[in-house]
Amino acid sequence: MPQYLKYGVNFAYGGTGVFDTSFSYPNMTIQIDFFNQLIQENVFTPSDLSNSVALVSVAGNDYGFYLSTNGSDQGLPSFIATLVNQITTNLIRLQKLGVKKIVVDDLEPLGCLPVTTAPTSFQRCNSTSNDLVILHNKLLNQSVTKLNQQSKDHTTFVILDLYDSFMSVLNDPSTNKIKDQPKPCCVGVSSKYFCGSVDENNVKKYTVCENPKSAFFWDLFHPTQAGWNVVYNKLHKEALHQLQY
Repeated sequence: MPQYLKYGVNFAYGGTGVFDTSFSYPNMTIQIDFFNQLIQENVFTPSDLSNSVALVSVAGNDYGFYLSTNGSDQGLPSFIATLVNQITTNLIRLQKLGVKKIVVDDLEPLGCLPVTTAPTSFQRCNSTSNDLVILHNKLLNQSVTKLNQQSKDHTTFVILDLYDSFMSVLNDPSTNKIKDQPKPCCVGVSSKYFCGSVDENNVKKYTVCENPKSAFFWDLFHPTQAGWNVVYNKLHKEALHQLQY
């Protein structure tokens, strides 16, 4: 394997999903096409693949796009099932390409993201949103369990439980040195602006908290580095040991 590849290759594009979203970048199917192209070009050997781990990361962008394009609440359960079926298809495809350990994350509690909790001054999670996340995660767990039962070539499919890891921090932030768990560190100065906004004179229209290390969320959607570090520590105890060869 070339030296610059030994730490892995990232095929992800920010804002994309399993299906197409409002971002005009390759969806997950096309990203796997890119991976397959490198295999066909002998960038990776069969030995490389059999000793590698593939991470399939799903962040919920598909659901945001569904709702922003007039998708109905009544149709969400059906859409969730369709999405999980496509994720499962993608996992099987990676297996057939020769990867022996395949990791997929479940969804974090989308109802607890600051973009959702802002109307309550970041004080309360949206239980309706989280119920839909729980359905997604339940179906994904069922699919992965079935894949592991059917696997004949010692492929291991592993779920990274982001939901429980996030909730354990949000429900008990003090033990994780997180003080401002519901409120994002970086916010727009008004509802017109968001983290990173500038006006026509290039004057910044956002503020950043004094100590990002004490905040769990960086902006309306993403954890801080400190937040991810706490989540990683939770995952390390519960799931990451399964990735060792």
